[in-house]
Amino acid sequence: MAENDATPTLPKKCGPYISSVTSHGMNLVIRGVVLFFIGVFLALILNLLQIQRNVTLFPPDVITSIFSSAWWVPPCCGTASAVIGLLYPCMDRHLGEPHKFKREWSSVMRCVAVFVGINHASAKVDFANNIQLSLTLAALSIGLWWTFDRSRSGFGLGVGIAFLATLVSQLLVYNGVYQYTSPDFLYVRSWLPCIFFAGGITMGNIGRQLAMYECKVIAEKSHED
Repeated sequence: MAENDATPTLPKKCGPYISSVTSHGMNLVIRGVVLFFIGVFLALILNLLQIQRNVTLFPPDVITSIFSSAWWVPPCCGTASAVIGLLYPCMDRHLGEPHKFKREWSSVMRCVAVFVGINHASAKVDFANNIQLSLTLAALSIGLWWTFDRSRSGFGLGVGIAFLATLVSQLLVYNGVYQYTSPDFLYVRSWLPCIFFAGGITMGNIGRQLAMYECKVIAEKSHED
């Protein structure tokens, strides 16, 4: 009995992803803030690539940021990144399928590098037509999921994120908030869903790794106690 009482136990409410700072709520806030700033940083870099390609055009009265983009784009991308990064581990927990495929920071960093590379290809590489560009980016995006995720929940969430993000982009362009040069599909570029899908997978992997990292920290602290 004494040995059983001395065995450290972990909080049941956290499942495979465990809070390591203070309370579960505070842990979510900290992870959300980290994901938000990662999303803002990536948005600034990727938007700069698209502007260099002359893919996006903003009205002069809203060009206010240092990267010639509307001021609200980075915060919106950061908020979306935080939601996506928190949603992935939450979905894993509720499905009872903790994601363990390539769960290390080196893999996550490679995933980010591939995502930036996909965006770089869409901005810099000249393709014969938009269909070829869309098919190439679709193959690269699915390859990113297969290489760094391979979960059904990750694929489903990625498709849902791509659909919603494309719909929002279409509404913004339709209402004149900004526009794409030479849109080829209902005011937007046909390859955008591929970029959104890859971005969802990337932020999901970052969110999962943050949650898994905290799980390891609290486990080590419990054993030390």
